[in-house]
Amino acid sequence: MLEYNTQIKKLVLPEYGRNIQRMVDYCVTIEDKEERTRCAYAIIATMGNLFPHLRDINDFKHKLWDHLAIMSDFKLDIDYPYEVVKPDNLHTKPQPIPYKLSPIKYRHYGKIMEEMLNKCCTFPEGSKEREQFVSLLANNMKKTLYNTTKEIVEDDKILKDIKEYIGDVVGELSVEDLKLRSIKDLQPKKNNNNKNNRQNKK
Repeated sequence: MLEYNTQIKKLVLPEYGRNIQRMVDYCVTIEDKEERTRCAYAIIATMGNLFPHLRDINDFKHKLWDHLAIMSDFKLDIDYPYEVVKPDNLHTKPQPIPYKLSPIKYRHYGKIMEEMLNKCCTFPEGSKEREQFVSLLANNMKKTLYNTTKEIVEDDKILKDIKEYIGDVVGELSVEDLKLRSIKDLQPKKNNNNKNNRQNKK
């Protein structure tokens, strides 16, 4: 009688196929522990042959033994060469990563830009380093604002935003001090090599 997949028990790990699952099911039924262990090692070798490109990856063998235990529904009674995964740990959720939420003045600039602007305080007042750092950040702010709004960005707007962040630090900062570049210069240059290659092939 023809047996359909819909009538067969669902595979726990489909990537190994039904034949491997049948081998595991048979291995569980072997009464002699020594013979059962030899069968388990043979199954692991067969499972490894299915993925030869993974053999050099660290813990690959360990993962195979974990998979064997899972496919046997943890009923395979042998001395495993590794400490395999426990049923209770199989479906545990990872611990949430703590994320410190803090208000952001302008979301389009982001928190990192705020932190970098505050770093200006670490440079000596009136120093060339502070001037260059503020100019670099200002140009990044201009590019970010344009990429967000797709509208013309006035240099006065960038100066106003910087003073909202760190007005006490920059003092009497002017637009000229920012050395802002044009939007065209701030955008990445298009690579014409592909276009030239296509033209040469014609």
